[in-house]
Amino acid sequence: MVLAVTLLAAAASGPASLLSALTGGLVCLIPQAYFVWRLGGVRGGRRARQYVANFYRAEAGKFGLTVALFVMVFVTVPPSNPIFFFSAYVAAQLMHWLAPWLLRERPTP
Repeated sequence: MVLAVTLLAAAASGPASLLSALTGGLVCLIPQAYFVWRLGGVRGGRRARQYVANFYRAEAGKFGLTVALFVMVFVTVPPSNPIFFFSAYVAAQLMHWLAPWLLRERPTP
């Protein structure tokens, strides 16, 4: 979905909008990658308390990284087209919610 928004931005308004859409997608994807990396080392089970503590630390880090990336993007590289920036960000966020639904097993007729 982010790729579709990025390609639409490139086709509609050129390289400046392409950069806006790309940064919008990255502002969402980089914190999510941090969250997965941070949470990936510990499993539940006997270490449930440690898992929950790591989950909250990973989520707090993801939130802080998201805020920092938003600030960094708007200070250093102001988006030339905020519509594409936020569209790519929202598209990346929606994929977290839509992926389980899109990837579910469907009964074969």
